[in-house]
Amino acid sequence: MNNVSVFFLVLLLIASFACNRPVSRFSWEGNTVAPGAIHFKNEAKKATDFLWDFGDGTISVDSMPVHRFYSSGNFMVRLTALNGKKKRISMENITIKAPEDCLIHLSTSLGDMVIKLYDETPAHRDNFMKLVEEAYFDSLLFHRVIDGFMIQGGDPQSRNAAKGARLGMGGPGYTIPAEFNDQLVHVKGALAAARTGGPSNPEMRSSGSQFYIVHGAPVSENSLKIMESRTGIKYGDKQKEEYLALGGTPQLDNNYTVFGRVIEGLDVIDKIAKVQKDGADRPVSDVLMTLKLIK
Repeated sequence: MNNVSVFFLVLLLIASFACNRPVSRFSWEGNTVAPGAIHFKNEAKKATDFLWDFGDGTISVDSMPVHRFYSSGNFMVRLTALNGKKKRISMENITIKAPEDCLIHLSTSLGDMVIKLYDETPAHRDNFMKLVEEAYFDSLLFHRVIDGFMIQGGDPQSRNAAKGARLGMGGPGYTIPAEFNDQLVHVKGALAAARTGGPSNPEMRSSGSQFYIVHGAPVSENSLKIMESRTGIKYGDKQKEEYLALGGTPQLDNNYTVFGRVIEGLDVIDKIAKVQKDGADRPVSDVLMTLKLIK
């Protein structure tokens, strides 16, 4: 074999090696305001596997992932395209802006929810945000779950609670004055403050930390009319439409302070409501929570 042949053989080997190298490239689109969902389009070539690093501590091996950023900031997204031992990396910076509303990311083993806190109930809003920032709720349980009614949590005594332990009496040592608002009603997904009932709490002051999220039952026009005649509440068209569409617990209106609402993840409420419970309505398998401010 002459030198020319050897030269061309080497070129062919180099070309063959280069042809097997993966090419990493991607594009994206979506909402750049937290908790924005970004749809990533994988444009890699000659790759068999993929590893995405979203720059916020999470990764994915999906080919075309949809990722939600739960905080604002600049995130360097990396796509590693692999083919055997060969790999190529592409990167792009994505800027996520802070939301205008007060939003909470509530994470459970059964899925995630995004909750909007209402400005119309400032005392409850500010207290809840303070507790979230202090990680007060992290690793607490949804300790009382009633299908067709609500899911309740926020008792600090539920952290690492033994099976069968009596829960629902704990709190931060203070209560909050009621902030009733006729426009904020107990439709499915409503976030409301638990409280002590009966004559010991005539002002209907709220627990400092315990809350519930409405699961609810179907609501009819007739049942709303009955509630109006019994309580004096006058439901507007918006409240009626939402009750008829989503269901809820209108019997609780103006008895417990509604201070927020689940705006994403209503299906997670369904999942939690359907878990197996013991005789005290506590889930047999613990449903833990983690709450973070979306900012």
